[in-house]
Amino acid sequence: MPPVQPVSWNTQLEAAAQMHADDMYIENYFSHESISGAKLKQRLERTGYNLSNVRRYAIGENIAKGQRSIPQVITSWINSPTHCKNLMNPDFREMGVAFRKYYWVQDFGMRLGGNSGSRFISF
Repeated sequence: MPPVQPVSWNTQLEAAAQMHADDMYIENYFSHESISGAKLKQRLERTGYNLSNVRRYAIGENIAKGQRSIPQVITSWINSPTHCKNLMNPDFREMGVAFRKYYWVQDFGMRLGGNSGSRFISF
């Protein structure tokens, strides 16, 4: 994948990632959708990462299980075409990452201001 601009750290994305990593660990599952049915957009909005009053937004998520270090999880994401596309997606401007006992979650986002309705792009 070609290089892209650096992303900024976002504490709301980090909180959503931590919430999902904790939930997967506690409930013993591995999925982008929580056992309660919450998807990424719902988890992000619970942390205050507002998507409803923006003109355009893009969100995405990488998850992993079992890697024991940051270099291991990054290597596995880079070696996976789907995960690498998220890492190198030029639409994403912000990110947050969290883990709990070898459950890793990386959430990405981009919001463009305005109140003229939203266009959604999900990866």
